[in-house]
Amino acid sequence: MKKKKYFGRAVMFIISAVFAFLFLMPTVLTITNSFMTQSEINANYGMIFSNITGDRGYIADKVTLKFIPDKVSLSQYITALIKSPDYLFKFWNSVILVVPIVVLQVGTAALASYGFTRWRGKFRSFMFFFYVILMLMPYQVTLVPNYLVSEWMGILNTRWAIIFPGMFAPFSVFLLTKSMRRIPSSLIEAAKLDGAGEWQIFTRICLPQCRSALYSIAILVFIDYWNMVEQPIILLPDPAQQPLSVYLSQINAGEVGIAFAVATIYMIPTLLLFLHGEEYLVEGIAHQGSVKG
Repeated sequence: MKKKKYFGRAVMFIISAVFAFLFLMPTVLTITNSFMTQSEINANYGMIFSNITGDRGYIADKVTLKFIPDKVSLSQYITALIKSPDYLFKFWNSVILVVPIVVLQVGTAALASYGFTRWRGKFRSFMFFFYVILMLMPYQVTLVPNYLVSEWMGILNTRWAIIFPGMFAPFSVFLLTKSMRRIPSSLIEAAKLDGAGEWQIFTRICLPQCRSALYSIAILVFIDYWNMVEQPIILLPDPAQQPLSVYLSQINAGEVGIAFAVATIYMIPTLLLFLHGEEYLVEGIAHQGSVKG
């Protein structure tokens, strides 16, 4: 029995290690390749980019995946951070777009979730079901209505065309409502007996009890909108205001090395945020599975 147990664990460990390697390989490859010279990148991956662009200036006859550069070079980072300010401008465009979306969406979701939790009207279930339906719809389905509404409101080609729809996204409302329903009703009733009003119950009882859910929602929303591409292309056609995620997709084959460096820089905020709030993220998501509608 012990041999079977150890054998099963060994098999699971090997399978997990293989999948972990496959998932991490693109990230590790991006980071290590960002320290390669442009000539080495051309020699290793020239065939890929020549097929995409039709450019025959590369010398590679086959694609070679290399994790360790022959010569460590910081030239790509120097170009991205010092010589070419466009990348930093686009980075701050991403920050200016994403941070307000996270703050406003979490704040709006907290108020809406409290309403769904405390409201006892007959249409509550219907309204919440409507939110779930909206959450299941991919963003591409609502892109045209968002475009038309933004044009009607006069905010098309402004940052508000991105921020305003993101502020009312239903995903956060769904998760936070499930979390607030975990709060014992006896706790809220005791607060009401002590003279607490709705605002005090919301700020002093519900929000502290949902701290893990708030952290996890903020992290997920940040990662989602940090990597957005379709929304800025359609709703924010002015290149000067578009985020770095769009700019990365438009880097040509002659700047692949810079793309590796900028992509590495672009990973840093999400990685730091995930590492800082990993415990809250896991706890917040785990609690959702133990909640009944």
